[in-house]
This record gives sequence, structure tokens and C-alpha cells, in this order.
Amino acid sequence: MHALIRNGAESGARIFGHVDWFLLVSAFVISMLGLVTMRSFPTLQPDGGAFFERQVVWIGLALCVFLIASLPEYRFLRRTPVVVALYSGIIFLLGLVLLFGSVVKGAQERFDLGAFFVQPSDPAKITLIVLLSKYFSRRHIEIAHIRHILISGAYAVFLVVLVFFQPDLGSAIIVASVWLGMVLIAGISWKHLAALLITAALFSGALWQWGLQPYQKDRILTFLHPLSDLQGAGYNAYQAAIAVGSGELTGKGVGYGTQSKLQFLPEYETDFIFAAYAEEWGFFGVLLLFGLFAVVIVRILGHALRSGDNFHTLFASGVAIYILAQFIVHVGMNIGLLPITGTTLPFMSYGGSHLLTEYAVLGILMGMRRSVRPSTQARDETELVGAV
Repeated sequence: MHALIRNGAESGARIFGHVDWFLLVSAFVISMLGLVTMRSFPTLQPDGGAFFERQVVWIGLALCVFLIASLPEYRFLRRTPVVVALYSGIIFLLGLVLLFGSVVKGAQERFDLGAFFVQPSDPAKITLIVLLSKYFSRRHIEIAHIRHILISGAYAVFLVVLVFFQPDLGSAIIVASVWLGMVLIAGISWKHLAALLITAALFSGALWQWGLQPYQKDRILTFLHPLSDLQGAGYNAYQAAIAVGSGELTGKGVGYGTQSKLQFLPEYETDFIFAAYAEEWGFFGVLLLFGLFAVVIVRILGHALRSGDNFHTLFASGVAIYILAQFIVHVGMNIGLLPITGTTLPFMSYGGSHLLTEYAVLGILMGMRRSVRPSTQARDETELVGAV
């Protein structure tokens, strides 16, 4: 019996020996903090704490997805037909959701499959990372040519436009951030960057004039003048800022967050989970959360810096940008530094689509490590432990 257990453990160690457990544990602890925050307010949930129970299931599924996704080496992602199929498929799904998706709180961004929802904008971000990694890994020397910036930008614009008109401004910002970050990493020239910023400013002006819905304009105007409409468009941002500030140094304690418990803070389990968490855990709890996210980002960037090829480097960098951008947008809107865009906090907010996507992309990154030479992996682990 002992021999069987030992052999099973050795077999498991061989199968998952390439997994970065520091990275996985950090992401899992963030998920647990979100779970505790949801559990704090069961009386707010009409069906008796369903958010907590469902999230337990989603986290379990996400861990399984991570482990399964970590098994292949993903060399096939470097093939042009595969990348084209992924991109075409996600464009098709985003177009389909605009026609047949369920409308929830004014946004038509998900398919209702009965037991759960599927939101294509989440895997769209990963698809763009794969596509840009493929594109720039073959053209990184020629990135100074403006045509490569324009072509890669066109790929991103299709996704941004389809997501924006759902309307999902938060996801559109994340998609655009992934493209901009990966272009900068690939080596865009400062001259082209200046031209890009001017173009973006002109586009933003046109978007304000003809593209934004009235309620989206109200959110931005409220961001610029937060006290102008406290009972209307500025209510959510104001209540979130109160929740974060009232946590002070040590927080009110788990289950004693009055802004959420008394239902002043809306969507505490998704869009404003950071505010609900900060109210209960305080400044020290926020430092803990930020430290966990720092570990996640540092570990991912460590894999990017020490990977064996351009595709792996670009992919890992894109994943770091994706998680960091979503983190910044969510926290920024919770503390009043950015407009309210309805963006979830990675690994922490309630929901299945974004959680499965985030753990899946970490699993894919681990799978790519399988092609790294063992000696390199061992050196990487030693250096990364010292860095963290």
C-alpha cells in the first residue's frame, strides 16, 4: 500500500512538476478571500447564500481547468490555421451574442444556457493574446514598421467594437489595454506611439459624440464631478468610496461591513467586491490582497523573462498585462480614480466565465513551461523564490 501511494505521488509529481505552485496558491488565496467576502452577507441573497455556494463550485471547476490546461505543451498555438480558427470563432460568438444574447441590466453580453451564463468577452481577451503573440513573435524585428502596428491594431479593433456595443465598456478597455501593452513590449517606436496617442484622442472624441450611451456619459461626467449627482449616476462610486474609507486600518471585521450589509453598496459580489473587502479587512487586508496580486504578476513576468522563445515571452507578458489591467480598472473604479465600468476583480469576483478563463490562461502558461529545459526551469525556480 505504501509503495502504491509513493508511486502515485511520484507519478503526480512528474505530471505536474512544471506547475508554478506559488502562482497557483496565490491566485487560489485571492479566490478564497472573495469567497469569504461573499459569505459575509448571506442575508442579502434572496435564495439563502447562493453566491457563496455557486462560487465554491466555480472555484473547484476552475482548479480542475487549471490542472487540465497545464498538461499540453501548446506548440499547436503557434500554427497559423489554429490562431485563425480561434480568432474567427470568437468574432462569430461576439457577433452572435449581439443578436441572441440575454439582456442583463441593459447589457447584451452573455448566453443564457439555463444553469449558467457564458460570456464570450472573457475568452476574447485570451484569444487576442494568442494572436498577438503569434503575430509579433515572427515580426518583432520589423515592429518599427507602422504597418505591423496598424494590422495588429485592426485585429484588436474588431474585438473592441464588438465588445463595446454589447455594451461592455470595461471589457473593451481591457482588450485595448492588452493590445497596447503587447505592442509596447514588442518594441513600438516613440514616434509611432505619439501618432497612436493622437489618433486615440481623436477616436475618443468621436466616441463621445456618437458612440457612448447616455448612461455611459453620465458615469464619466460623474467621475470628473463625483459630487454632482450622488443619488443618480454618482451613487455607486460614492458608496464604494465610503466603503473603502470606512475600513480604516484594520477593517470592521468579517461580516460587519455596513455598506454592504445594509445594501448601500450595490453589486458587492462582482463589480464592487474590492470595496466590500476593504471595508471588512481595512488597510492591512488591502495590503495583503495587493501583495498576493503582486506575487501573481511577478511570477508570470518571471516566466516571460526566462522563457525559451519569443512566443512564450509575449504570451506570458500578455497574460500579465491582462490581469494587471483588469486589477487596475476594478480597484480604480472602487476608489474613485476611474469611471464605473462594471469590471470584475480577477480570481476574486463572483462569476464562472471570468474565473474559468483566468485559471485556464494560467494553466496554458504552465503548459508552455513543459517545453523549457529542466535545467532552465530549476534555475528559474531558485531565482523566482528569491525575487518573491
